[in-house]
Amino acid sequence: MRILVIDDHPMMAEAIRLSLLTLDRTAAVVCVGDLAGALSASAEGTEFDLALLDLGLPDCAGPDALARLREERPYLPVVVVSGASDPETIVIALDLGAMGFIPKTSSRDVLLNAVRLVVSGGIYVPVEVLKARAAKTSVSEDSKGVQQDAPPVASGPTGPTPAELGLTLRQADVLSLVLKGLPNKLIARKLDISENTVKVHVSAVLQALKVDTRTQALIAATRLGLRLDG
Repeated sequence: MRILVIDDHPMMAEAIRLSLLTLDRTAAVVCVGDLAGALSASAEGTEFDLALLDLGLPDCAGPDALARLREERPYLPVVVVSGASDPETIVIALDLGAMGFIPKTSSRDVLLNAVRLVVSGGIYVPVEVLKARAAKTSVSEDSKGVQQDAPPVASGPTGPTPAELGLTLRQADVLSLVLKGLPNKLIARKLDISENTVKVHVSAVLQALKVDTRTQALIAATRLGLRLDG
């Protein structure tokens, strides 16, 4: 396993590196302190399974750093590791294609579980976002005079499959790539179909999950414990 840690604080980067080695002692963990270093380290011919990105880099801070990394390295899974933990910042990161968001206040176990999940093809959505979305849903239902409890967050592979949601195999393929943060253009290239066809499949996916945006789809898939294996 090869992991790229992008953080301008040497002590934090080293702490993350040591934590990752407890997950896999054979892992190759490369630490860089800015976006330029990340782009250089991940240049063509050097593949990483995952990048952990701090949003407070000296040469490109905030969501711009994530947007640029995703634009330059669209096939590199990125998890944001940030001092911020407010739902708005987390949702922005997920909107930009992050495969997860880990607040720096999280425990080592949370970090390792999130990394393990993303490397295996999953997505880590912090509980802060799930709680905020559940509260928003509850308020919305209250305004209609209906009280509903939010569905529980699935803790394992016990949720439905795409087929059980009424999705075709091709739509399931599109859903998997949407959840990995790939834009329509790259999905079309990867599946060898047109962008218009991708848009049709994305619409069907959003409808099946009863959401309006890709980020809402990601959150819904996490809450459902959606199983994409096979």
